[in-house]
This record gives sequence, structure tokens and C-alpha cells, in this order.
Amino acid sequence: MSDQAAVPRTGAELRAAVRAGRHRLPTSGAAPDHVQTNVAILPQDLAFEFLLFCQRNPKPCPVIEVLEAGQVDARLTAPGSDIRTDVPRYRVYRHGILVDEPDTLHAWWRHDLVTFLLGCSFTFEHALVRIGIELPHFRACRNVSMFITNIETVPAGRFHGPMVVSMRWVPRGKVVRAVQATSRFPAVHGAPVHVGDPSQIGIADLLAPDFGDTWPPSSPDDVPVFWACGVTPQAVAMASKPELMITHAPGHMFVTDLRDEDLAIL
Repeated sequence: MSDQAAVPRTGAELRAAVRAGRHRLPTSGAAPDHVQTNVAILPQDLAFEFLLFCQRNPKPCPVIEVLEAGQVDARLTAPGSDIRTDVPRYRVYRHGILVDEPDTLHAWWRHDLVTFLLGCSFTFEHALVRIGIELPHFRACRNVSMFITNIETVPAGRFHGPMVVSMRWVPRGKVVRAVQATSRFPAVHGAPVHVGDPSQIGIADLLAPDFGDTWPPSSPDDVPVFWACGVTPQAVAMASKPELMITHAPGHMFVTDLRDEDLAIL
């Protein structure tokens, strides 16, 4: 999928490619200008507590849509979709332990499962590219670097754990513009949560991410900029140990039919 001409141009095209098994790569750069979402799927008896967790932690877990128990079609944001097949790769956690990374959820699906679609920073990457910020992973259809931080989320019921952030190198002279550009998208994490020294948020080595790919700076003038990340529920699953949580594999998103500008504020 390195050939950009082959990259699906809409959410529907990308979901169709994923469902047919033709796209198993990270979705950064795919379906330009379409809203991408993180996925968290839980048994119904945990759903209210997780919804409350998201409400208390809107930076890492901004809710785009919640599907009813057993529902597989994201009817509001991606009519005709199937959450069991339309994510390039999934992760399955049992009691906080990663036990499977399937291509589909047919073997894991239950009628009591509630799906949460959460905003993803891949959505605002197009805005960063438009203001001249180079994103190597975006061009290569690879993954952004993600790190578990020492920033604790606000607990809710049985859910607690650290915030995960995604990191992008930004030229020093464009940091303010990057903050301004992403602030327009609060439904997909919005403005950064930290700029500069990674040790202040508990990150020891920017070349050793907890999730995703490694990206060194392209210039000595580059500054690390950190955004809240929708992989946070996976860190929360490992900390909280729910009976079952199904997520997307980091960087492998569910892509909707919404346009980026549908979620932008003026």
C-alpha cells in the first residue's frame, strides 16, 4: 500500500478493502479528510462505567458514536459498515492480558457487546500536512509513535490507568501553528497535552515507543509534540483487567463516512 494511488480515498472504500482482506496496514494517510476512530468493545455490564470513564477523560477518549449491544453497523457515522470486519487488525484483552490479534471478530463476537468509536488523531493529520508539517508515517502508510505516560486518567467505576499519547516531530517555528490547527478538532483529541521534554510526562526514550513505529527527528530544530491518544483504553485494559475488552490494533482504525470538517470548530 505504499503506492499512494492505491490508497482508498473514502471511508467506504477503505472499509470495503479491509473487509475483503486487501488492506491490513495502519490507516494513517488513507481515506484523506475522513474521520478515523479508535475502537473499544466491552460487555454490556461494563458499558456504562466505560462511557462514564470516557466522559471524565474527553482528551484521550472523545466519543464519536456508541453502538447498542450486539449492533455491528455504525449507523450514524458509517451506514452499512460491520465492526466485526472493517478494522484492519484487532486486539483482544482478557483480564488485562493480550490474547489475540485477529483480522476479524467473527470468532469473538457476542450479542452483549457494546462498541465505542472514539476520536483519533489521524483525523487531524491532514490539517498538519496542509500547513507544511512533514509526517513521515503519513506518507508511508505506517504508524505514529505512541507512549504510555505518567499522566493518570480520572477513574470511573472499574476503569483506571495511564494516558497514552501519540508523538509527532514538529519544526520549532511551526509548533504554535500545529497547536492552532489541532485545537479546531476537540472531538479527535484537539490540542496537544505536552510539548517538549518527554521526561516530564514519564517518557524515557523517544526512540522506544510502547506502540507504533519509531521515528527519529528529521532536523535538530524538531520539537516532540504529544497528543492524547485513543490507545489509552488499551493501557486502561491492562491496568483495570476487565473480563473482556476488544480494541483496534494501534494505528489500525475504523474509518467513517464523516468528513474531518464535520468535526471542526471555527
